[in-house]
Amino acid sequence: MTSNHLTTNIYFSSMNRSDFPLDAYLHRIGLTSMVPADEDGLEILHRAQVYAIPFENFDIMLGQGINLEPAALFEKLVRRRRGGYCFELNGLFLRVLLQAGFRARALLARVHMRGEPGGRTHQLELVSIGDRDWIADVGFGSNGLRAPLPLETGRVASQDGHRYRLRDAGQYGTMLQWQQDGDWRDLYSFDLGLASQADIELGNHFTSTHPSSFFTWTRVANLPHRDGRVSLTDLSLTEALGPEVRQVHLQEGQEYLDALEKYFGIRLEAGYDALRPLRREAVQ
Repeated sequence: MTSNHLTTNIYFSSMNRSDFPLDAYLHRIGLTSMVPADEDGLEILHRAQVYAIPFENFDIMLGQGINLEPAALFEKLVRRRRGGYCFELNGLFLRVLLQAGFRARALLARVHMRGEPGGRTHQLELVSIGDRDWIADVGFGSNGLRAPLPLETGRVASQDGHRYRLRDAGQYGTMLQWQQDGDWRDLYSFDLGLASQADIELGNHFTSTHPSSFFTWTRVANLPHRDGRVSLTDLSLTEALGPEVRQVHLQEGQEYLDALEKYFGIRLEAGYDALRPLRREAVQ
């Protein structure tokens, strides 16, 4: 499966090189120089961002909204060293790819992890290198890709002990699956249709504001490591590094804010009481 119709995203033009100093981004993700625009470079860049910038939705839980303007993304994720969710993390990554010389554009996906799939509310990237296409996704959170995946159905890829594959999903396009306890689990489906800036803004608005959206009523954070990950759902913190799995029930208040900074590098510019209250079942 390949695509020969990659087009530069029109919304990237609103951020020129002087607005986006790559050295600051590279420092944020722990690299000393920009990678070449080839397959090895794509994997290095992808892994570096995944391991350095956490997946999180705390601006939504603070009622601050999600601003996808390029300068706002850079200020939040790079300058202020915060994390974000798919539209932010992959939005930043796409701009880096294009500025570094890769041919890439956004795709939109439907998440299949909670019953019937909804709308196209997840962003990822399609990257073309030579005559081979890849999907890149630095913003799915728990169980998401660690490295780019060739756009080839049926091919199993192992990443840090996790196994992924793509399959034909019929009317839904292509499905990304993750293997858990020997079974293949659907993560999300996507097609190669053009995702315009308006499409992305619409998906972002729904995901960050609609009461049926998971991200408007559950606090989440996730940071992968090469030997595991640390994740947070409301008050439940899970640290899975190597064979050891540790679960902690956090207390509300300053302990919670301290844990965000310790495990994810997230320093909120607000007090704990500014966060939306937890659902009753999350507190128990």
